[in-house]
Amino acid sequence: MFRSARREVEDALASALAGLDLPTDDLGIEEPPADVDAVLASSVAFRLAGEVGAAPPEVAADVAAEIDPGDLTYVAAVETQGPYVNFLPSDAYFAETLRAAGDDSYGELPPKDRSVVVEHTSANPTGPVHVGRARNPIIGDAVANVLEYAGYDVDRHYYVNDAGRQMAVFTWAYETFDEEDLPEPERDRIEYDLVRYYRKGNEFLENAPEAEVEAAEDEIQSIMQGLEAGDEATYERVSEVVDQVLSGMKVCLGRLPAEFDEFVKETRFMRDGSVDDLIDRLEELDAAVYEDDAWQLDLPDIDKNLVYLRADGTSLYATRDLAHHEWKFENYDRAVTVLGEDHKLQARQLRTTLDLLGHDADGLDQVIYSYVNLPEGKMSTREGTGIDLDDLLDEAIDRAREEVEDRLEDRLRDDDLDEDDVERIAHQVGIGAVRYDIVSKQPAKAITFEWERALDFEAQSAPYVQYVHARACGIVGEAREAGHDVPEPAAVDADALETAEARDLLRTIARFPAVIEAAADDHEPHVVATYTREFAEAFNAFYRECPVLSAEGATRDARLALVVAARHTVANALDALGVAAPESM
Repeated sequence: MFRSARREVEDALASALAGLDLPTDDLGIEEPPADVDAVLASSVAFRLAGEVGAAPPEVAADVAAEIDPGDLTYVAAVETQGPYVNFLPSDAYFAETLRAAGDDSYGELPPKDRSVVVEHTSANPTGPVHVGRARNPIIGDAVANVLEYAGYDVDRHYYVNDAGRQMAVFTWAYETFDEEDLPEPERDRIEYDLVRYYRKGNEFLENAPEAEVEAAEDEIQSIMQGLEAGDEATYERVSEVVDQVLSGMKVCLGRLPAEFDEFVKETRFMRDGSVDDLIDRLEELDAAVYEDDAWQLDLPDIDKNLVYLRADGTSLYATRDLAHHEWKFENYDRAVTVLGEDHKLQARQLRTTLDLLGHDADGLDQVIYSYVNLPEGKMSTREGTGIDLDDLLDEAIDRAREEVEDRLEDRLRDDDLDEDDVERIAHQVGIGAVRYDIVSKQPAKAITFEWERALDFEAQSAPYVQYVHARACGIVGEAREAGHDVPEPAAVDADALETAEARDLLRTIARFPAVIEAAADDHEPHVVATYTREFAEAFNAFYRECPVLSAEGATRDARLALVVAARHTVANALDALGVAAPESM
């Protein structure tokens, strides 16, 4: 209802300003402070005060006088507070919110009939996913989720770098070294097994005698040339390594969970002729120059040239990624790419080049994020040091299990819960804590992950919000055990929710679809996380001040219906973030 009320307020303000013969280009609509009993406010009087030659409070009063609340459905009254015009919610606003949130799909917006491809993670298939890159799949998956909630037709893609030098080195090493030359794998999964070859190969290239290194480099170069030429045998050699490593990485990412509709290999665009066609078009651009034994683009307003073709005729990652994005533009209405901050230059080069090629780069949105650090410091897959994402998730589950066992000790002793229940909750809470802590921060801000904060049941963390859902489920379960009917929210009289805490919770519930809309528009899932914390505070205030099961008649029915609406809202908000909503904790 918040979105409907906002449209109603927009129309009413525009009509009022037009009636006063004032410009309507900026209505100044915003959400009021928490202590203001209004659903929306307008600061338009600030903007217009100079134009009309009156103080802002006087302008606000004139604007408010032009609006008749009787003509509005979701606004009961229009009041001024200094320079602000405040719009107070009507009974219909609360009733319609309760009805809408009674549906377990609450928050899902109508289909937009627009397709979006979200590319994220895309870590090179050289070994296990390490924690330094964990922010990409978590943000990327959440971006895709909120876009789906907002009504877009979303595909999730992982772009596989299977044609660069790293994969040529990996393939050569896999075919060169024997199992007995390698240390024991760190974990019993295929990518942990194969990464040993990659590390061994890099160690050899750094330390072996010059003649042996030259021979190895010749073979590595041959693999790269074979891929460029479309040689099927070379492609199969590389794919044997790539596909095995990817299969293990999928298992790791599935634990978050982060799943993909398609793994798009960059060799696809080499093999189908797209890269060759692109290179021909790039060479025709005025920006194309041949310098330092390579074809490059001298791009406007960018300090560093984009190299797209080496002297030996092999393309670069950037070249293949350009072909990849042309393919995206042909098949989707919009493209979203989640990138680490170390790709800022490449992101600018890509957009500028696509523009030079005649594409509308406005159809491409790039979400840039800073990295997650742990107190242990930086990590390197190539050197075999640091912490893998699997290690982080294992520790999250272990720490959550200890916390859950401590909190549920009495229920375990009374056989109300068993070890399977504890394990389920530990997975939901532990992995949810990691995801929530990472996705709740603005992407551009560097963060250091801290266990104490992420798993704090009392602070604004995943467990804090998850507990709200568990508490709501518990209230509904207790009501049924006590023999009370749990009414459908649509069948309840919302007027029975007479307390300020109940109205505040219902007002917070009403905002959820608009929060989804804003998060999708700006590709900022942390907005949803912020909302869940505000929601948890509103629900906890309601829980403290408004007894549900001990209430009677219409009041109990209305409060139970509000709990159901709250359960749907927080479950879907957590789902949009990719965080589980436990039914018990």
